[in-house]
Amino acid sequence: MTQTKQPTEILLNLDTMLPELEAVYKDIHAHPELSMQERRTAGIAANHLKTNGFEVTAGIGKTGVVGILRNGDGPTVMLRADMDALPIKEATGLPYASTVTATGPDGKTTPVAHSCGHDMHVACLIGATALFCKSRDSWHGTLMAVFQPGEETAQGAQAMIDDNLLKRFPKPDVVLGQHVMSVPSGRLDWRTGVVSSAADSLQIRIFGRGAHGSMPEASIDPVVMAASIVLRLQTIVSREVAPADSAVVTIGVLQAGTKENVIPDEAIIKLNVRTSDEGVRKHVLAAIERIVNAEAAAAGAPKPPEITRLGHYSLVTNDVDATEKVVDAFRQNFPDGSVEPAKPTMASEDSGCFGEGWHVPAVYWLFGERRS
Repeated sequence: MTQTKQPTEILLNLDTMLPELEAVYKDIHAHPELSMQERRTAGIAANHLKTNGFEVTAGIGKTGVVGILRNGDGPTVMLRADMDALPIKEATGLPYASTVTATGPDGKTTPVAHSCGHDMHVACLIGATALFCKSRDSWHGTLMAVFQPGEETAQGAQAMIDDNLLKRFPKPDVVLGQHVMSVPSGRLDWRTGVVSSAADSLQIRIFGRGAHGSMPEASIDPVVMAASIVLRLQTIVSREVAPADSAVVTIGVLQAGTKENVIPDEAIIKLNVRTSDEGVRKHVLAAIERIVNAEAAAAGAPKPPEITRLGHYSLVTNDVDATEKVVDAFRQNFPDGSVEPAKPTMASEDSGCFGEGWHVPAVYWLFGERRS
């Protein structure tokens, strides 16, 4: 976006807007919505965009919202915020704490809470779009605001792309995104290159042969098989990944049987893999498949395990030149010492899908929320 005045011109209205933005944040925090169910939140975002003169398209990728503000010739900049909450019960005791429950994809009722800061992200993007609307004489170009669903399930960005986002809207010159983190308020963490890891979630269904607990010789025990697989999977990182590389293999679910004296027919393992290099990622995933099949064969399983991909996040990678421009702007507007380089994180995000999809530079940074 071409600047005809100092960037601080755009921030002149911020102080007067803060009470309204705080109210928006508290409202969204108190009314969280599960991934791909963010209809109320999307409606709030769409209404604010319309109020500020944006061309608004809702329902992209089910609940995504895109707003376009054209302000003469100049670059197109995309700003992105995610909207979904988590199936977690809030225990903060705040006066605006969530008491919401919702029906999850499994058909079960679950408490819902904004425990990952997406309520803050929505409020921030609402504020940013209002600031740019109120200071149109300070910049020229096109501002694209994207309120994305389903980040927590790695569905939302791809759902918007699958709904022809890349063809229906102007191609941005840069994609900008951010995430609130539990670091001191006022701090901005940035880096070039890899910012957050790739993540792959898998389900492994292991087949055995059930029997009564008093007759183990008649069984092919999937519980023992699953236990062997879980232990063996730990050796991938410790013995197959070089110490200079990084990977995480986490088994989060191990399910089998319904009664203590009955050997079940099958077992379920669900696991998550985090990697920061595509070569390492491919090796780890191949090792998982090798180990799972080998352990099943060693146990005499009646058929090979089923390995199902549950979700995938690609690497989030910051463009060097674009990042330097963003960091320079930060340093012009924030106190010395508050804008600092950071290490990559093993957390994962689907924000990178947009830059990859359009083949344009992307910059993603972290900002603090914790009171010092």
